[in-house]
Amino acid sequence: MCMQLFFGATAGKETVPRPWSELHSSLSDSFNVSQETIVITNSYGEKIVGILHEAGSKDIVVLCHGFRSSKESRTMLSLTDALTSENISVFRFDFTGNGESEGTFEYGNYYKEVDDLRDVILHFKKHKRDTSGIAGHSKGGNVVILYASIHLDVANVINMSGRFDLRRGIVDRFGSDYMERINQYGFIDVGEKTGRSIYRVTKESLMDRLKIDMKGACMSIGPNCRVLTVHGSDDDTVPSEDALEFDKYISNHELCIIEGADHRFTSYHLELANIVLKFIKHE
Repeated sequence: MCMQLFFGATAGKETVPRPWSELHSSLSDSFNVSQETIVITNSYGEKIVGILHEAGSKDIVVLCHGFRSSKESRTMLSLTDALTSENISVFRFDFTGNGESEGTFEYGNYYKEVDDLRDVILHFKKHKRDTSGIAGHSKGGNVVILYASIHLDVANVINMSGRFDLRRGIVDRFGSDYMERINQYGFIDVGEKTGRSIYRVTKESLMDRLKIDMKGACMSIGPNCRVLTVHGSDDDTVPSEDALEFDKYISNHELCIIEGADHRFTSYHLELANIVLKFIKHE
């Protein structure tokens, strides 16, 4: 288990982290990183929208966002900056039903997002570019683990704040009577305080989540696939104990708990970036 890495000037006993831009020269000064919007039609006929950051490497790392998030999340952007600063090309995209991509948002949908990721990787393979790594945050962490349990074409997998036990977290979001309500009405509408509905959870989509066997998926990942799990010790969305479960069942696995970090690694993006870089570069 690796502990938090501190960067910055020490004032007494306090460590003051410095932003990435102060540790590395700006990307525009050091080399050219071009950005191109790529639209990929998935196997369901929906358009997936992503941004390719060309940083010099032929192989790319694909970044996967979390639940009801997008390619524009701070976690995705900070990792993009970190990887491209080391000449590693990156593709970050929106799963269908999220961000700029087509499709309707649905709760669950884990294997549909695995299919989206598959279509992204196959798109680049057609253009003679391999995916050297896939990194997912939160739900995206589950997606990259599930992907690696099915497909054998990615050698490096990074699970950031993924949930091992998918039965947990549902009561916090929907209430303890969620199953009674969904059996009575067939769905649960999740809304804002104003009463506006944000999304609908159907019984089918809830069952889609509950039937996923993360333990089985972890044990299905081949020994040649390197997997890194990074989790914050202060994650109050997905407990850090889940990270320990991934470590039990993935054969070729590295575990890193960042002391003090929350679910989104707020104020710890630099630490996260350095851990991911070390893993990707096999340092």
